[in-house]
Amino acid sequence: MSLPQINHSRDLSSEEIKKRIIQVKKDLFNIRLKRATKQNIKSHIFKHKKHELAQLLMLETKKSKE
Repeated sequence: MSLPQINHSRDLSSEEIKKRIIQVKKDLFNIRLKRATKQNIKSHIFKHKKHELAQLLMLETKKSKE
């Protein structure tokens, strides 16, 4: 599975980006919780979500400057 591509997020509006950031942060929290309670998780998903969050935050900053 490859990392999420930024091209999928570039077409989103500022409001959609903010909603997506909140959703990704919730996903990261749930993954951390599962890892702490020794539940089965796919470890690569944590890396993918962090990567996606960084991309979304960069897009949010870029759009706010425009």
